[in-house]
Amino acid sequence: MFRWFRNRRRKKLMARPFPDAWEEHIVRNVAHFRWLDEAERCQLRGLVQVFVAEKHWEGCGGLQLDDEVRVTIATQACLLLLGLPHDFYRNVQSILIYPTTVWSPERRFQSYEIPNAPVERPVPILGEASTRGPVILVWDAVRDGGRHPVREVNVVYHEFAHKLDMLDGAADGTPEHDNRDALKRWVEVCEREFLALQQQAEQGQRTFLDVYGATDEAEFFAVITGQFFDEPQEMRSHHPDLYALLQSFYRQDPAARVKK
Repeated sequence: MFRWFRNRRRKKLMARPFPDAWEEHIVRNVAHFRWLDEAERCQLRGLVQVFVAEKHWEGCGGLQLDDEVRVTIATQACLLLLGLPHDFYRNVQSILIYPTTVWSPERRFQSYEIPNAPVERPVPILGEASTRGPVILVWDAVRDGGRHPVREVNVVYHEFAHKLDMLDGAADGTPEHDNRDALKRWVEVCEREFLALQQQAEQGQRTFLDVYGATDEAEFFAVITGQFFDEPQEMRSHHPDLYALLQSFYRQDPAARVKK
């Protein structure tokens, strides 16, 4: 019964006229939107209306939360869902947005604690996703990544790829698959590509894939997702097997959309 009411509510949200101001925000802040055909744009608008309504949004660090922030984030997050069977990221309840880069707190030792490892220093954070926690984003990074694919990392694609990965309860770089053969192919290709990237990073070689993806399998999936959507033709050229794998998983072909 709950599912029936939820789906009914979602259909009503999708049926509403899409606000002109929202369309202006998307056109200005999400470069990928221009690559979509009209059917894809229409579908994406509906997803955005539901996503904006269902998630809890919170401005942090003095950020004045408005429709531009919500709609820009929602559009980029929902782009990943265009071809997927999904439930609007059921593992995302809240999205916290800061105006600019935040820093992780410095690790402090407790009384009588004996250190057995170097103290972790604060690091800059542009985005963060945890298995049971909210998605944390930085607005200026979100805006710049959406407006300038390739030049800037798309933090929304990255963090929401993590959330797709976490839907099965583990952040291991292997998102849910609907059949055994697809899962087997995923493991085969990603393991080969991940180990190659790690080796290239250790040797200081230049790589098309962002070397941050060599951190671990979860970061590898988030990194290749971002480059699949932002640099599709280049990925298809440099890593055809990886591109084909992501094309099959996301059920999208962004390289075919790009107008050069």
